Amino acid sequence: MAETPAGVGRFKANYAVERKIEPFYKGGKAQLDQTGKHLFCVCGTRVNVLDVASGTILQSLEQEDQEDITAFDLSPDDEVLVTASRALLLAQWAWRGGSVTRLWKAIHTAPVATMAFDPTSTLLATGGCDGAVRVWDVVRHYGTHHFRGSPGVVHLVAFHPDPTRLLLYSSAADTAIRVWSLQDRSCLAMLTAHYSAITSLAFSADGHSMLSSGRDKICIVWDLQSYQATKTVPVFESVEAAVLLPEELAPALGVKNSGLHFLTAGDQGILRVWEAASGQCVYTQPKLPGPGRELTHCSLAHTAGLLLSVTADHNLILYEARSLQLQKQFAGYSEEVLDVRFLGPKDSHIIVASNSPCLKVFELQTSACQILHGHTDIVLALDVFRKGWLFASCAKDQSIRIWRMNKAGQVSCVAQGSGHTHSVGTICCSRLKESFLVTGSQDCTVKLWPLPEALLSKSTAPDTDPILLQAQATQRCHDKDINSLAVAPNDKLLATASQDRTAKLWALPQCQLLGVFSGHRRGLWCVQFSPMDQVLATASADGTIKLWSLQDFSCLKTFEGHDASVLKVAFVSRGTQLLSSGSDGLLKLWTIKNNECVRTLDAHEDKVWGLHCSQLDDHALTGGSDSRVILWKDVTEAEQAEEQAKQEEQVVKQQELDNLLHEKRYLRALGLAISLDQPHTVLTVIQAIRKDPEACEKLEGTVLQLRRDQKEALLRFCVTWNTNSRHCHDAQAVLSVLLQHEAPEELLTYEGMRAALEALLPYTERHFQRLSRTLQAATFLDFLWHNMKLSPLPAPPSAL
Repeated sequence: MAETPAGVGRFKANYAVERKIEPFYKGGKAQLDQTGKHLFCVCGTRVNVLDVASGTILQSLEQEDQEDITAFDLSPDDEVLVTASRALLLAQWAWRGGSVTRLWKAIHTAPVATMAFDPTSTLLATGGCDGAVRVWDVVRHYGTHHFRGSPGVVHLVAFHPDPTRLLLYSSAADTAIRVWSLQDRSCLAMLTAHYSAITSLAFSADGHSMLSSGRDKICIVWDLQSYQATKTVPVFESVEAAVLLPEELAPALGVKNSGLHFLTAGDQGILRVWEAASGQCVYTQPKLPGPGRELTHCSLAHTAGLLLSVTADHNLILYEARSLQLQKQFAGYSEEVLDVRFLGPKDSHIIVASNSPCLKVFELQTSACQILHGHTDIVLALDVFRKGWLFASCAKDQSIRIWRMNKAGQVSCVAQGSGHTHSVGTICCSRLKESFLVTGSQDCTVKLWPLPEALLSKSTAPDTDPILLQAQATQRCHDKDINSLAVAPNDKLLATASQDRTAKLWALPQCQLLGVFSGHRRGLWCVQFSPMDQVLATASADGTIKLWSLQDFSCLKTFEGHDASVLKVAFVSRGTQLLSSGSDGLLKLWTIKNNECVRTLDAHEDKVWGLHCSQLDDHALTGGSDSRVILWKDVTEAEQAEEQAKQEEQVVKQQELDNLLHEKRYLRALGLAISLDQPHTVLTVIQAIRKDPEACEKLEGTVLQLRRDQKEALLRFCVTWNTNSRHCHDAQAVLSVLLQHEAPEELLTYEGMRAALEALLPYTERHFQRLSRTLQAATFLDFLWHNMKLSPLPAPPSAL
């Protein structure tokens, strides 16, 4: 029996944010702790601490000045984290608790560009854009050294691994490596062999050798006794980081003897292992297709045996150090999110197409990320086949690709096709079964691609080359860009939406024109078929959504509410409601029957390009230009249940209140009424007390026994009652009790007392004046009555 969607038989009233996937790394340094459990990386004004196992952000550390972080370093013992901001402040963190333990001025005259701890975790070196190198004692909290002489920005500092030697190495804009003696406070040597920027320094375990890498495409091994270059290795790529490997055999990496070996990462986008003695490359990582794979950073966590590499498009990749087996991937920054889709039979994964040729697949439960390479230009749109295992993508590279996820959650490309002459901006899969897909392009044509039988057989090996797709039909559909496509639930109709302000209906598979929907004032961004009715929805740049009849192509309804272009629209609640997203950053939920906007959801800060609803209709997924992907949960039932529980509780309390009043247990009744926080209910209790034969004593006794917070609430209610002439007597009676029995000093300490007095005075004066006028009028009537001379009553007629 099929599972019933959660939204059947009821309207939705609200969605709540269940999860956000936001940027956490925007370039710069990234560092693992020694255990490999935590990853530290810069994101603007913050240093984010990620839990490697779950991918969640444990801490987001931001300095008080809220300026961009220019450098940070974690001490070798994993205890101390220091950050430097553009405001020239250094902060020392107890990072596990997220608190600053010390804040001090950097004394540099320009921002700190780099920093490094010594092996004992007690000294910190900072290199500034002002050409100065400073050393700080982070235990005793003072500056110990100030080295001048480096021209331009100091972009690299590193301590010698032997703490007893007290040596510091730095590199600046002149491409020389300076060796500073902390003991003599002088420059011992200048190592000059590079002729371009030096990107990393790494030391051998015995401390006798040092490796330097540069953008001049060479790596140099230095003898730290003589300060001479012993070996220059040409690596044929601009190197951003070089790591010395542990001196142990690693056959998987080609390390078959005990000599010095190092690993390089650079603009070729692959990791390579070199033997220092021979200068030979002994291992090359297989190269994956696609741009944006240049490596910008690489570091080794020795204790954990993990290698961290960072790509130019801000992906962080963790490898097992001895074999370079992929362990985990994180997408640090997605730029502009262009499309999002749920993936998997139970919507267990989501696919994100951002301003990149790569696709990102996230597993919702564990936050594990797969980065899919294949397209050579920005991916523009996605769609998923009904069963949830296959999905399709199209891109600016004029091609389409079909991807399959296996039961283990691994995704691979199984088919590809090309044929359009411009960017392919929209794609739609068949709805009934996995039989075809349709693409729309800037070349104003639509192509129908049948899926070959070989693709649907489960025996297709994941390592085989992708099957080539052939277009079955091509049709020129519009005069301008085609922005959206939709295939009808029965796979027999196709709707197209274009920048030419029209939508069109076509018969499949021959693509015969059936009719045109015209009425929007600007280009159309989205078109969708209703899952239940013969109705089509279109979303336009004119800020409206329209519903059209498939029978006569007439406009049935228009929904107005977005302040800017409506970019996506989707049917929810079995076709009875619409969910739309716009370039105003808002989502709106509409009920079709009465044209009403039920709810406006605001969680994005920019255009919301992607919108998709789950198969069970209980979740929605959005992605926007603000780089955020947000998972929304339908909370209608939960809110209704909560509201019902509140109402039931109110009924129970009201019944209890009636019982207490009936039993004349006034103190309990008044306390209960105040807890309900309803002025009218409290007034009812006060009126009941005042109807008692011993009203004055009862009111006094009850009010004075209340707790202080209850008296403060009662005073608040008195302000409300006093504005109405019918209830002012009750308010004045309560005030009279408080004023007669509480000391003025005590009353003035009540919360909100001064504001209450300001509100009470004008109305009290008005009531007093009204009572005075009534008293005068009553006295005058009494005077008239006593002074009136009444004529005697006529005698009754005598009986006949």
